[in-house]
Amino acid sequence: MKRTLIGLALISLLGGCQTVTQTVTGWYDDIFSSSSKKTLPAPLLDFKPSVEVKLRASANIGGAGGFVFVPALNKEGLFATGFDGKLARFEADTLKERWRTEAGKKLSGGVGAAENLVVVGTQKGEVLAYDFNGQPLWQARVTSEILSPPQIAGGLVLVRSGDGRIFALDAKDGKRKWLYQRATPALTVRSFGGMMIDKNGVFAGFGGGKLVALELESGNVGWEVSVALPRGVSELERIADVTSNAVTDGRLVCAVAFQGRVACFEIQNGNVVWARDLSSIAGLAMDARNVYVADVNGAVHAMDKTTGGYVWKQDKLTHRQLSTPLIYRGYVVVGDLQGYVHFISREDGAFAARIATDGSPIRAQPQALTDGVLVQTKNGGLFVLGLN
Repeated sequence: MKRTLIGLALISLLGGCQTVTQTVTGWYDDIFSSSSKKTLPAPLLDFKPSVEVKLRASANIGGAGGFVFVPALNKEGLFATGFDGKLARFEADTLKERWRTEAGKKLSGGVGAAENLVVVGTQKGEVLAYDFNGQPLWQARVTSEILSPPQIAGGLVLVRSGDGRIFALDAKDGKRKWLYQRATPALTVRSFGGMMIDKNGVFAGFGGGKLVALELESGNVGWEVSVALPRGVSELERIADVTSNAVTDGRLVCAVAFQGRVACFEIQNGNVVWARDLSSIAGLAMDARNVYVADVNGAVHAMDKTTGGYVWKQDKLTHRQLSTPLIYRGYVVVGDLQGYVHFISREDGAFAARIATDGSPIRAQPQALTDGVLVQTKNGGLFVLGLN
């Protein structure tokens, strides 16, 4: 029987414990075992800030429940949603609310916004589409729960279902255009990772450490590579899933696997450029020089994106359950389980600034604004943070 772990009760189990606690509360929220207590997050160290970060605006869209909700940004503003089904449009820099509507359903995957279309997903595999004014347009259905934001490009709405399928729906009416599916391992990590679209390519990671490149228009497979290979004897030891989005600079595409590796490939043909052992659930970011990874233990790594050579490592956020990193104005920005947002120098990994939000975990990747950084917390808080 196919089994999916709900939440990441896995991490402490890999050291030889025998029981798995299954939960719907999210990524790291219940890390239990039969013989150990929760690992406490590292205390926050004092440092002298090199840049000032201030709260410029805040709002609330409703809690995330056991899911991860990523807001969508475009020239029309900010679109955000939460588990209870509220969907709202805000002015991006001020968080002034333009409109708010009720989906009438519990949401689980959320928001894609482009091409005058706003799309969210539900636990039952329902795809709900609205226009930029919040008016319902169409509904469709896929085969299982939707855990990541739908992507909109080329007249298509791409939806990833929890059973490992990618659906391409017509943006006009939601009718299916193509479907990609693959077999999944016997045991996988419940993943909120979605897809990354670059020009005419769709890049998605899967259980078993695979990264697949698909043609956007047709869904045909361009190439498939192994980011990591399962190792070990037990099913738990052999989990090596890509649980976060790949990143690309147009030449390279890079991805990281839980209990596996971080690796970069040539985007045209999938040839491996470099690979390094590393385990991550949250994922990675890339700039002109480096790849930045938040690992499962709470360390942030910077590696040369051409060679994979280490540039620096910041290991003072141990067990703080970091979000996917964001690169913003020379800083690596990550949120943590207590709602803090950390600004780390991309030059040497030193702490540059820190600011608190509402005290609840920040699971979603911070988003870059024209003049600030946006974060969404598990409690539904939206915060615009400005650098002075």
